[in-house]
Formats: sequence, structure tokens, C-alpha cells
Amino acid sequence: MSGRACSADGGVGDGRLVSLWHEVGADGRRLFVTRAVRLFANGCLSVSLGLYLGRLGLSPAAIGLVLTAGLAGGAAATLGLGAVAHRIGRRRALVLTGVATALGAVLLATGRTVPVLALATAIASTSPTGQDVGPQPALEQAGIAGLVGGARRTDAFAWYSLVGSLALALGSLAAGATGLWHVRATVPLAAYELLIAVYGLAGLLGSVLYARCSPGLDGPAPVADGPRPLMGLHRSRGVVALLAGLFSVDAFAGGIVAQGLVAYYFHLRFGLSLAALGPLFFATSLAAAGSYLAAARLARRFGLLNTMVFTHLPSNFLLMLVAAMPVWPLAALVLFLRNGLSQMDVPTRQAYLMALVTPEERSAAAGATGSARTAGAMLGPLVGGVALASPVVGLPLLLGGGLKAVYDVALYLVFRRVRLPDEAASPRRSGDGEPRAGSGAA
Repeated sequence: MSGRACSADGGVGDGRLVSLWHEVGADGRRLFVTRAVRLFANGCLSVSLGLYLGRLGLSPAAIGLVLTAGLAGGAAATLGLGAVAHRIGRRRALVLTGVATALGAVLLATGRTVPVLALATAIASTSPTGQDVGPQPALEQAGIAGLVGGARRTDAFAWYSLVGSLALALGSLAAGATGLWHVRATVPLAAYELLIAVYGLAGLLGSVLYARCSPGLDGPAPVADGPRPLMGLHRSRGVVALLAGLFSVDAFAGGIVAQGLVAYYFHLRFGLSLAALGPLFFATSLAAAGSYLAAARLARRFGLLNTMVFTHLPSNFLLMLVAAMPVWPLAALVLFLRNGLSQMDVPTRQAYLMALVTPEERSAAAGATGSARTAGAMLGPLVGGVALASPVVGLPLLLGGGLKAVYDVALYLVFRRVRLPDEAASPRRSGDGEPRAGSGAA
């Protein structure tokens, strides 16, 4: 079995949480807090952004364009900061991301034309999916990978993802509560502008917390020997490029079914209001949150790669099934079941990448794959917005789920024989003739 997790020296649900909390240290705890604050704000904005842009008078195609600009800005910032983080330091790069978020939020709340709104979402790296599309997660994951190793790293990423998903769920619920206030509001856009303000303030708070981290978060300096670094990568360029290409396909499909567009689909198909959409996506986010802890346990038994693929594949068939549901309670139920499986690949994917590359390449590798995912997702909302206008019911769900299934199969076929460095060092599982991943330490 390939892509198997390292030896299990402590688990997510076995009473070792307190130990893990202490192991990541003060820097790790700050990263967890900033993750929670940021994803809460993302939850507030992602559910409401499509409706806000519609209230401003934008067409579905224009809404898709503005959402795509947010993804484009996130991709550019992730690639750029990931490539230079080892030079300027992760802390400084992270502080800059919070300032950009606040600036973009101001433009988003005050802009009324498509170019200004597109510029705002690009600067703020807004996320129509609810998940992070900016450079913060790549830099944070590289920092966490330097704090813990082995199976504990998978556990740390599982909790990192869980914290974000719970915060995202609460943010979606808060958006719904704000929608109830909006019904009674005398100022039509006031409720939406409040959610945008929360998003900007979350960015500023993140900058403050990042600035308080220790110099140890910046990571090791680049090595002097070996191939000349390109965008921060040297020994692991090939495997990172291959993963980046595959991840971009998955992200493109994810962009087609971004949370903001799925929420808009439920609004158009079933007439659900923001007040109803908030609790719905709160529930689906909770389903995703529970899957993270299960992913860490499955990875220790079946391996990182197998957990990534064989939980993600059935979730995509459930996504396509949502389009066939005739009433919203059934559609919501299938979407809930889908989210219970769809995010198990997140912590395992993060741990898999960090184990494949050398420590000094982690920021660049996370940045390269993260920007590839965001770049792949850029056209997704635009395609999804156009597909919403199609006479084929649920076309975005069918397209997104089908492409994601293709990604799962391709990922497994390409990497099923690649062993992580820890596996290759194990006499019990290493074998002659098996290709190894790059020379990175786990």
C-alpha cells in the first residue's frame, strides 16, 4: 500500500490532543487561532458574497467574473509569497497578507462597478468556496510542518483543518443570522457590508497575531549545495510540479461548485433565502469538520494516498446526485452526506506534500501547489456562473463532480507506487524497484 502514514505515535482521538497542543508551541497555537478567525470571516463572506453582488445589480456572468478575480489574486499572492518567504521570513509575509485583506475589504464595501469589485476581491483574495485561497494556509502549513513530524504531523493538520471547518460553519451561521436582520433592515446593503467589515477586521487581527510569533517560524535557510533553487524549489521540483498540475484540475472542478455558487444554486432552484442558506451551510461545514478527525485515523491504517482518493471519489458521485434531487430537503441531505466525505483529503494532502519535500522547500512547495489550486479554480466560478443559466438542471454540480472524479483516478494511478521517505527507510515496507519521492525529510 502506497502513501501510507508514518508510524502512529499518538492519535487524534486517543487522549493525545493536549500533548499535541503543547507540542506545537506558542507559534503553532497562534497559527491555529488565526486560522479560526480567518475561516469564520470566510464563512460570513462566502455565503453572502454572491447575493451581495446580485443585490448590486451584477449579472450571473459578472458575479462569476468578480469571484474569479478573487481567486486570481489569491493564486498570485500564494505563488509570490511562497517563493520569497524563505528570504523575507514567513512572519513578515503573513503580516502582509492581513493588511491586504483589510484593504480589499474596504474596496469591496465601497465599490459599485465590476472593475473596482474585481480589484477588491483580488487584493483581499476572497474565497467563493469558503476555504482559504490566499497565501496564508501555505505559509501556515509550512510552519506547522516544522513544529511536528511523522504521524503527529497528520494529526496536527487534521486539527488545523477541523478548527478552520468549525469556524467556517459558525461564520455561515452568522451570515444566516445577519440575513434575518437584513430582512428587517431599513438600509438595503447594511447587512452585507457588516459581513464585509468582519472579513477586513479578521485580516487585521491576523496580522497582529502573526507579528507576535517567534523568529523560529521563519524556517530554515536555503541549502547551499544541490541544484540551484527556482522559486524556492530545488530537489523536489519534479514531484511538486506534477502534484501542482493534478491539484489544479481538482481545484478547477471545485471552483465550478464553489460554496457561493452552490448557495446561489439553492436560491435559484428552491427559492432559499440567506436566512435559510446560513444554517444549511453551517450543517454541511459541521459534516466536513467531523471528517478531518476520521481522516487522520484512516491515514494511519490505510495510508495518506489511499485515504485521499478513496474518500474523495464517492463524495463526488454524491455531489452529482444533488442535481437530481427534486426538493431542497433531499438536496440538502445529499449535500450534507457529500461534505462528510469530501474534506478527508485535505489534512492527508497537506501531510503528504510536507513529507515529500525537504524542510527548506516546504513554504515554496505549499505555495506552488496552493497557487496552482487557486489558479485552477479561477475559471471555475466563471464556468459555474454560466452553467447556472443553462437549461440543464444542476449542470455545475454535474460538471464539478465529474471532473473531480477524474482527478481522483489520475492521482492514484500516478502516485500509487511512490513511497514517502519514511516508508523507504522502513525494511518492512520498502522494496526494490519502487520509485521514491524526492529526498525530503518527513
